[in-house]
Amino acid sequence: MKRREILFAAGAASLVPVWAQGHKQPNVILVLTDDQGYGDMSCHGNPFLKTPNIDKLHAQSVRLTDFHVDPMCAPTRAALMTGRYSARTGVWSTLNGCYIPRREEITMGHMFANGGYGTAMFGKWHLGDSYPYGAEHRGFQHVVRHGAGVVGEIPDAWNNNYYDDTYLKNGKWTKFNGFCTDVWFDECMDYVKSHKGKPFFCYLAANAPHGPFNSHEKYFKPYLEMGIPEKRARFYGLIANIDENVGRLMAFLEKENLTEDTILIFMGDNGTAMGAGVRGNGLVTDGYNAGMRGKKTMPYEGGHRNACFVRYPSAGIQGGRDVPGLAAHFDLMPTLADLCDLPMSGRKLDGISLAPSLKGNERKCPERTLIVHNMQLVEPHKYKDFAVMTSRWRLVNRGLSLSAQLFDIKADPGQTTDVASTHPEVYERLMGEYEKWWEDMTPNFKNVSHQVFGSKQENPVLLTCHSWRTPSKEKSYNQLHVRQGIAINDAYWPVEVASEGRYRIELRRWPREADVPIAGSVPALEEPFCDPLPEGRVYPVTHARLVVQDVDQTIKVHKGDKAAVFEVPLNKGQTKLQTWFTFDGAQTIGAYYVYVEKL
Repeated sequence: MKRREILFAAGAASLVPVWAQGHKQPNVILVLTDDQGYGDMSCHGNPFLKTPNIDKLHAQSVRLTDFHVDPMCAPTRAALMTGRYSARTGVWSTLNGCYIPRREEITMGHMFANGGYGTAMFGKWHLGDSYPYGAEHRGFQHVVRHGAGVVGEIPDAWNNNYYDDTYLKNGKWTKFNGFCTDVWFDECMDYVKSHKGKPFFCYLAANAPHGPFNSHEKYFKPYLEMGIPEKRARFYGLIANIDENVGRLMAFLEKENLTEDTILIFMGDNGTAMGAGVRGNGLVTDGYNAGMRGKKTMPYEGGHRNACFVRYPSAGIQGGRDVPGLAAHFDLMPTLADLCDLPMSGRKLDGISLAPSLKGNERKCPERTLIVHNMQLVEPHKYKDFAVMTSRWRLVNRGLSLSAQLFDIKADPGQTTDVASTHPEVYERLMGEYEKWWEDMTPNFKNVSHQVFGSKQENPVLLTCHSWRTPSKEKSYNQLHVRQGIAINDAYWPVEVASEGRYRIELRRWPREADVPIAGSVPALEEPFCDPLPEGRVYPVTHARLVVQDVDQTIKVHKGDKAAVFEVPLNKGQTKLQTWFTFDGAQTIGAYYVYVEKL
């Protein structure tokens, strides 16, 4: 597998921004939607969904027609931000802490900031929430985001539900009015207004149309009236709202005279989540999937092929032109470095610059072999859910064991006919590419990211069960699971104690803002247009246990206690932290929320 190595001046402090030298650099706005597949827009033939503003951008852009991402969101974001295979960065899942790129990774935020740009991030980050992993620690100077991977997941503010939520604004939880997607676009446009005259990079990563499908009735009702099933109608409603905001953004750029010199990119993060129903083998049963097999999580085309529209009028990147040939999410970082004349670090990239193809200097993207995979496991598993791709061929393996199929994607875009037996030489060649890729990736699986506490940059730090490492098939990653009290008692956090000292470690069943005793409950919650949330399950907890380094302590939990508090000495270094609440004599669950503060 060939990778491009781009070498530039290394020290950010020594760099002189090109804009300061009198050369005008373009602005960049990168819009990424969550769970909107290739077929979830009318410009790609969807007969149900109407997306007039996305269609308009499609008509004005250069389109990468064979563009691929990972089959799930966090891996896509890791690859997009770093220009490298997600597995190379230490990301292969959306859970278990396996969604956090290692701290030494260089992101687009770093690249643009080092090049003199104002950098901002809005919406869904999902690459770590605390120092040194949050967007605010990864080169983005202005950040408005929710916690974790979905509004309403466990690291997010309690009871966030898309409407009038509380989000992290530059590290502080702040109340906002309005619908989540509207907030992200509003905040982006406000930031752009405040940075006119200086180039800016805005990464606008909407959490919609990912579930819960809490769409306002005015957006989903037209689809419900068409006879579309309610969940899909609500999914389409979320996309209709995104489309409205894309229109607002385009009109704003025009009004501010920024259209010509702004690179505007629109893309999705994986295959559709709800736009099509599929069988276990990926064959579509209902809905619309642009003729593709598979959806989100799957290695078939519909799981990872997505839209990528690029508009940059002053460079001739416009006019509704298609660029064929394999392209991928990790190409955007070197492409933007090329288009914006930006310095980069000396890290090896898996992506290549597509600037010549976008500008029309080359007819199509260069020939090469790319690989996508979907692990979604605590430990990576060889052969699980992968696709090896060339411009003509797709070698696809679904499941844990090796039973790969070969498809001629040019002759069979729906991937219905396995031609491995008639093209054994192609099968063997592509399997060889996978074996080399796996060997290349394997060393990266051993070095997982540790949650850091005891640093000057962030104290205290919140650990939640969202990032538990556990072999359990049970998962607890959203606030519904906390209310349900999903019991996991073998989980731990890989942690790094940044400095030696005495620490206050607070174990909780509920988050601080819920203000509820460990053995208490929270009321059910019903809000308009939102999935109802049940009353919280009660665990009659009597004891709490903490194990970290040489510490193994158990204390009593009294009725009315909202937290079990330990004060312990810890040495600097990497270790594991594990907790238990005991109830009914000997039964245990882990503490869903742990607050760690250096005293």
